[in-house]
Amino acid sequence: MTAAHPTATAGDAAMAAPGQSPLAQTVAQTATDIWNDSCAVDELRYAIVNGATGATANPTIVHDVWRADPARWRACVVELAGEHPAWSERELAWGVVGVMSVEGARLLAPIFDRFSGRKGRLSVQTDPTLFRNAEAMVEQAAGFDRLAPNVVVKFPTTRAGLVAMEEATAAGISVNATVSISVAQALAAAEAVERGLARREAAGHPTDQMCPVVTLMMGRLEDWLRVLTERDGVIADPAALPWSGVAAFKRAYELFQGRGFRPRLLGAAIRHHLHWSELIGGDVVLTLPAVWQRRFNASAIELRSRIDEPVDAGIVAELVDRFPDFRRAYEPDGLTVDDFDTWGPTARTLRAFMASYHELLHAVSDALIADPDRPRD
Repeated sequence: MTAAHPTATAGDAAMAAPGQSPLAQTVAQTATDIWNDSCAVDELRYAIVNGATGATANPTIVHDVWRADPARWRACVVELAGEHPAWSERELAWGVVGVMSVEGARLLAPIFDRFSGRKGRLSVQTDPTLFRNAEAMVEQAAGFDRLAPNVVVKFPTTRAGLVAMEEATAAGISVNATVSISVAQALAAAEAVERGLARREAAGHPTDQMCPVVTLMMGRLEDWLRVLTERDGVIADPAALPWSGVAAFKRAYELFQGRGFRPRLLGAAIRHHLHWSELIGGDVVLTLPAVWQRRFNASAIELRSRIDEPVDAGIVAELVDRFPDFRRAYEPDGLTVDDFDTWGPTARTLRAFMASYHELLHAVSDALIADPDRPRD
């Protein structure tokens, strides 16, 4: 069986002592882990000093890292092209992702070693254009898994993505289920991972150092309800909307605990402090962008466990009544697997990831073949 998730110890508290930031205290004093929502090295260093035990990335984040230091990554493309003359634009782009990932994984390696693989992980996301092709996603995941021992591979929670998660897990690859914006998707992803773990154990292979997580993108659910408010003219209590992702996450967490799922629930797409403060104390992971880490660390929000405090029933009723799509996101059977690929928030997220990926490909092409019309430096 997979090992129990490590909980905070006196040693962890001592690690947090120098900074005593709210996020460092969250990790040291509760079962909640904080991850950095970027593979940018400078941001990751700050996060680790303040208690972070992992990191995530996606196509949008990778492109943001490129834009923060374009000269460096253009030079990286040229170097990779020289080493691999036959590589295509796509292969060069994933080569850049590999370089970024290895750097981040190296920073997290001491945490990985300390916790025997249960912490200190870096998530790398599969090609978003492959969301319908399980076989291709698993093949790419195997390559990511070879980058570093502490890599976790992200798969979208689509119909094919669920198949890929199970197969990758059975092959010994730790997975992160992403593009998951509903309780139904989170449950389906956890079940797929559990099937993969069971197959691996039945084959006599170890699972004790695997670290699967299932993401629930709280902010993207809230974003979608705000889109519906404008698109469809919905009149709802504006104070209820920030609680939508929190309510879905707490519902999923209760079900994960009740069903004994081994994958941990991961909260992502942070939009405000409720996406941290309301989830403190849970045996969960919260992946926070650097800007929100700094805001939370500068805040005076009381650090206490709130994971078991239910969202006000009136707020949940308002959301269910005004937004049928909130009900779909909130109820365990609100969506079927056949709904996942085309559901509004899933489609928006996939489109955003694909757009960022195509921008990355364009940046790679521009670095590989310089525009002769531009003035020379």
